[in-house]
Amino acid sequence: MRWLIQWLLNSLALLLVDALLEGIDLQGIGTALLAAVLLGLINTFIRPLLVILALPLTVLTFGLFILIINALTFALTAWLLPGFTVSGPLAAFWGALLMSLFSWGLNLLFNRK
Repeated sequence: MRWLIQWLLNSLALLLVDALLEGIDLQGIGTALLAAVLLGLINTFIRPLLVILALPLTVLTFGLFILIINALTFALTAWLLPGFTVSGPLAAFWGALLMSLFSWGLNLLFNRK
């Protein structure tokens, strides 16, 4: 049950990012639901590999390169999913950053025990 709430909150966070950023376009709620699933899968399986491969860069940039990895995973999700478009690298960066903030805030708000 907890994963369902997490999935819905991440979908809501994506819809908020779509509403706020001009370079992000979701074709509807269904696309947001699919994008949340795909982003979760990419963050589970591909992101850890990217983090390990980019560890020297991450150390050199005092952890800021993680933001670039987040943007890459966000853009990869948009590239793989029809109906979800990101207009460029800057939109991917801000979209990933806002998605993280909104997801964190919504989970803090709704997942209280």
